[in-house]
Parts: sequence; structure tokens; C-alpha cells
Amino acid sequence: MTEQLTTLLDASAIAEVTQRIADEILVAHGQDPVALVGIYSRGAIWAERVYDVLKEKHPNLELGKLDISLYRDDLDTLRKIPMIRTSEIPDPIDETTIILFDDVFYTGRTIRAAMEVLSDYGRPAKVELAVLIDRGLRELPIAANYVGCSQKTVPADKIRVRFQPGDEEEVVCLVQPGGEA
Repeated sequence: MTEQLTTLLDASAIAEVTQRIADEILVAHGQDPVALVGIYSRGAIWAERVYDVLKEKHPNLELGKLDISLYRDDLDTLRKIPMIRTSEIPDPIDETTIILFDDVFYTGRTIRAAMEVLSDYGRPAKVELAVLIDRGLRELPIAANYVGCSQKTVPADKIRVRFQPGDEEEVVCLVQPGGEA
């Protein structure tokens, strides 16, 4: 079976989206306390990139990383045990707006799990969501505040996000199943 790959964002487009989302966050929050919290693994990478754009302009900005592995609602159906990482959440979060970052927004279950993890750390002033790609097909009533790119998909499709230096290329692709080769 072959796959059909369609490039949605190349390296240049990823950089442009990152700058645009940073600008939108700055306009929305000015100098208010904000923490950009990326969901492992590529959400954390993208959050760090937005943080790097904003840190000179926003003195009340913090960066964090969130591991949702033990909060997933599909743990019993996974084929392998998830890798557990350390969450790094700014403390305290009670007076802070948290902006969760994820690379691909699909059913909403990842974000639900992330909000559960956050509740273990306190009660943020507000929680917002920034996603690089919104592929639709939500199963939970969750919406993103900041969207890099929207792409309509079907359940069989996949979105592949690659960031350098860890990956061989910097690209976001739509992967669609094909017919027999």
C-alpha cells in the first residue's frame, strides 16, 4: 500500500506561522503574566520557538513543558508503554494565563488530558490553546484560540510534523493512504 504525501507547511511557512502566532499572543496579552506550555514532544518544540520570538518583547513570559502520558484515556489500548517525561510547569500558575501548545489538533482528547494535568498544578487565571495544524474531526467540544493552519482531513489521514534539528527535515505533511502499489 502506498501513501500520498502533500506538503502543508515547509520550513519557511513554519517560521511565518510561528511569527504570526507570537504576534497574536502579544496583541491578546500585552504584558500580562503568560506561560507558554508545550505538550511533549513537538508541541513543546513549537512552544519554545514561539517563546524565542516573544521573550524580548514580553517580560512576564515563561516557558513550560507538559507530559500527558499518564492522563491519556487510551492507555489500555496502546501497543507499547508510553515514554514518561518530566513536566516543567511555571510555579505558581494561579495568576497566570497558560497557553497550551500542540502540533496537531484532532479529536481534542490530548488537550483534555493536558487540562487535567494542569489542574494538578493549580488553577490558572485562564487556559488558551495554540495549535500548528487543526485537522478538524473533533470528538470533544474544544476549540483553539490560535491556529497556524487548518486542513480538512478524514480519520484515515495522518499529519506528519518534522522539526529540525531532531528530524531530517523541517516540514508538515498530510499523509493519505493510497491504493495498492
